Amino acid sequence: MHEDDAQCEPGPSESQVPNHAAKVVHVSVLVRESLEFLNVRPDGIYIDATLGGGGHSQEILKRLESGRLLGLDRDPKALEVAGARLAGFGDKLMIQHGNFAQIDALHGASGLPPVDGVIADLGLSSIQLDDASRGFSFNQAGPLDMRMDPGAELTAADLVNYADERELADIFYKLGEERHSRRIARAIVKARPYRFTTELAQVVTRATPSRAGLHQIHPATRSFMALRLAVNGELENLEQFLNKVLTVLRPGGRVVVLSFHSLEDRPVKQAFRRWQDEGLATTLTRKVVRPTEEEVQVNPRARSAKLRAAEKQGVGSRE
Repeated sequence: MHEDDAQCEPGPSESQVPNHAAKVVHVSVLVRESLEFLNVRPDGIYIDATLGGGGHSQEILKRLESGRLLGLDRDPKALEVAGARLAGFGDKLMIQHGNFAQIDALHGASGLPPVDGVIADLGLSSIQLDDASRGFSFNQAGPLDMRMDPGAELTAADLVNYADERELADIFYKLGEERHSRRIARAIVKARPYRFTTELAQVVTRATPSRAGLHQIHPATRSFMALRLAVNGELENLEQFLNKVLTVLRPGGRVVVLSFHSLEDRPVKQAFRRWQDEGLATTLTRKVVRPTEEEVQVNPRARSAKLRAAEKQGVGSRE
């Protein structure tokens, strides 16, 4: 699953966290609902724009006979894990390394015709969050990295060690919706330099008034999310994806997007409304779809998930 509230629950103390990466168990969210909205056909062509651990792709592939699925991810580790998990599906599966912001170019390079459906599961995967060496979690000591694509240049360490106080405050406020952004930025600059996630988390925690934790959210949650969004340009990439995804769909093709916080859900909702107003697509989800209580009990990280779906307008058969 991909989400940002995984770190909202109280985590183990540093002494309780092993200093090696545990085996990651990736659990995708809203799988049944996603498959229903995609309306998977045995001969259909589909794109999993954020392959992650391959959970959604696995269920799509099970339903394909002559159909194909293209899996995209910017994280080489995710491609490795998903590739191993899905190896049994043979040539039904194509995998490409790439950012879903370039979905049009990646689809073009695949040689596939216009597709019947696209699914995008936003945010972090357990593959990233649970590996301390990736630097996404403040509950585990790791380098201040946070890059989804290890080949990218900018790291979280670059921002916290070299960005000026105002830039940091803006990042925390705009990307983390952190009310204490200025206070936190001031404390971070004062305590430089940083190497590890736990060092930063301690400074952020000390700089956050205790009353700010009334909702049982760890004081560093919003700041870490903001840094991750900034490092990976996630909101900018989402906007590009939304601007391009209809171009890869055939008429009648569907797009399903899973988001995990308001900064992701808002542009999706706005794009779907714009498509509807312009006659480009029909929104299939009048109200956002959320996980059932049963799913949240089994997978607590699913609790913040939201699903929206739309269908491209027009009449035509696949080429």
